[in-house]
Amino acid sequence: MASKSLGVLSLSALLLIAAPGGAGPPTGCQGVRKVFQLRQLGPLRDIPESPRAGADLQVCTSKNTTCCTKKMEERYQTVAKQDIQQVLQSSSATLKFLISHNAAAFHETFEMLIRLAENYTSTLFCNAYRNMAAEATTRVQEFFTDVGLFMFGTDISMEEFVNKFFDTLFPVVYNHVINPGLTDISLEYAECLRTARRAIRPFGNVPRQTIGQMGRSLLSSRTFLQALNLGIEVINTTDHLHFSKDCSKALLRMQYCPHCQGLTSSKPCMGYCLNVIRGCLANMAEVDLHWQMYIQSLEELSSAMSGTQDVEHVLLNFHSLVNDALVQAHINGPELSKQVNKVCGPPVRKPVQSPGCLFDQNKDNQGLKMFSRDSEETLASRRKEFISHLRLYRAFYGGLADQLCGNELAAADGLPCWNGEDVVRSYTHRVVGSGIKAQSTNPEVKVKGTDPVISQIIDKLKHVIQLLQGKSFPKYDKWNLQQTGSGDVDEQISGDCDDEDGCGGSGSGEVKRILKITDSGLPDKTNLSDVKQMHQTNDGSTLNTTGAGCTIMADCMTFMLTSLVTLFLSLW
Repeated sequence: MASKSLGVLSLSALLLIAAPGGAGPPTGCQGVRKVFQLRQLGPLRDIPESPRAGADLQVCTSKNTTCCTKKMEERYQTVAKQDIQQVLQSSSATLKFLISHNAAAFHETFEMLIRLAENYTSTLFCNAYRNMAAEATTRVQEFFTDVGLFMFGTDISMEEFVNKFFDTLFPVVYNHVINPGLTDISLEYAECLRTARRAIRPFGNVPRQTIGQMGRSLLSSRTFLQALNLGIEVINTTDHLHFSKDCSKALLRMQYCPHCQGLTSSKPCMGYCLNVIRGCLANMAEVDLHWQMYIQSLEELSSAMSGTQDVEHVLLNFHSLVNDALVQAHINGPELSKQVNKVCGPPVRKPVQSPGCLFDQNKDNQGLKMFSRDSEETLASRRKEFISHLRLYRAFYGGLADQLCGNELAAADGLPCWNGEDVVRSYTHRVVGSGIKAQSTNPEVKVKGTDPVISQIIDKLKHVIQLLQGKSFPKYDKWNLQQTGSGDVDEQISGDCDDEDGCGGSGSGEVKRILKITDSGLPDKTNLSDVKQMHQTNDGSTLNTTGAGCTIMADCMTFMLTSLVTLFLSLW
């Protein structure tokens, strides 16, 4: 098979002989031979030395003698389809790179956020609740494994894995915070506590608040990634479009039939080119409306992924919710013990004591990469930048035929051009519009129905547009409850927090968003212990803490509060 390296070159750069004023019989076939050889279209023995009768030709027929044989015509038809496919792929290359590059960058960013949030939460237990850290860290790891599975497309229930986390955490908290003893509770008693957690509600409304926050933010991020992957699939599908027989013949007639007449440098008239390409891309043009809605919906979702619904904010402050849950369980310990006794009876213990903190912070932190950039680019600003570039391609499929003919295939206005039969000054047939319906009057290409492959990709676009428009998001709004007073640490989720703010306000001290992305869109290494973390106090001031000692402000406050409560209870 001929090499493709020359085939991808601009068609006009390979045309060698100037077009005469009309298509008469070729005076010789040397010019045709040179182009055929330069483009490596096939063996030269297929080319006649001089013009001949073309009675065996099926598409490039002519009253005059011709430099083409049947084998040349067949080869030209194959190359004509390859040429247009390469032009299509070249036209979409920048768009495809834009989406695929950002899809990979966002995927890696989300993976890093999950690992960082897991590290923050495990560090909370090691610093402030060391006696139960080993058991709690196992629950934390299981929880964030589920977070990753959900975000990256696995069909699991958000409500269930959040509830499962608090279910499995309750026996640990009971054993070490609510009713601590010299030995651990038995497995049977722990199972009773696990199943009773939702009825006893030791953590108040924190589990509901977690479902509300994570439900919207993780589902939005999951949908965002799914949409980007579908965008790549759409482009891959249209890049490898199957051309009908009528289209293949029309492409041959437009691009290579002039060669048979020795017109190796002629280019099709603009109107003629538009009719042929619009006919060949009629099904692809049907993608246009759905593609525009896809980009608009992606933009709207990206704008909604802000403030306290931004996955960066939610994940990096998950440890604050866990801390609130533990503090509440500690404060309400005596009452919770009474409730537990009614449901599960007095604690049954076993002669084994839980190990302390087994979480190696230094080891894990070496694998954590923060994102650094001088311009302080956050996840939200990166999304905004990506959408601004993607918006330029909203009309990509609707204007593709015009782009191909105007930039690559057709002759410039005012120059002699090929109309499918001869070299003329202008094309006189009617120029049809884009899309399948408009092709009923196309004089150059017959379009027969819809392409099932294109129909399938349109159905996928319709589905993801519904997802992007948030049809599934409202179900998580019911979990967002207003603060209900004593004992409940839930708070109303609001969109008032600005994208670039830390969204602080929790008494446990929320982490300001510090994720940044490199110019390449991929993470850069920075040790977690070297990164200063910003925390807001109740009076609005900020505190900087490093990885030494209490690495998270929530940990320090929790430790102090826990100590004070323990002292108070012992005196009381």
